[in-house]
Amino acid sequence: MSILHKYTVLAPVSLSIALFITSCSETKVSQCERLIKLVNEGTSLIDKNKGTQVITSIQLSKDLEFITKSIQELNLTDPKLKEYQSSFAKIFQNLGQAIAKAGRALGSAKIAEASATGRDRIQKARTEIDSSLTAAEALGKQSDKLVDEMNKYCKQAE
Repeated sequence: MSILHKYTVLAPVSLSIALFITSCSETKVSQCERLIKLVNEGTSLIDKNKGTQVITSIQLSKDLEFITKSIQELNLTDPKLKEYQSSFAKIFQNLGQAIAKAGRALGSAKIAEASATGRDRIQKARTEIDSSLTAAEALGKQSDKLVDEMNKYCKQAE
């Protein structure tokens, strides 16, 4: 009877230790999947909110801040994936800032008065929006290239 009790306690403890060790040695594939999931979430947020109004743009920039922090907090051990992690965090951070800047400029243009000062404000807003869109487009291209590189890396055998 004491032997049965001994195995009843030993089996769950052994299983717990095995699961703990396995979870600590996460594979490249599982790390890739976690990073790709967050990158896809950020990309879908941008796609879903393209060309939206001021309030939505400001909210999108906040959502991208959250994605940036989530990417930064991933506990990746693979050195190459850490590089991708850092690059994607920077891209989403910069995209969020560009979208926020464009949203604020759009808001400023909407409240401009019909006067010389108002026309100057609208022109300044237009310039800020154009520069933000140019920056966002460049970041999008950079992100696309990085996604391709990461996908190739993640498909390689360990």
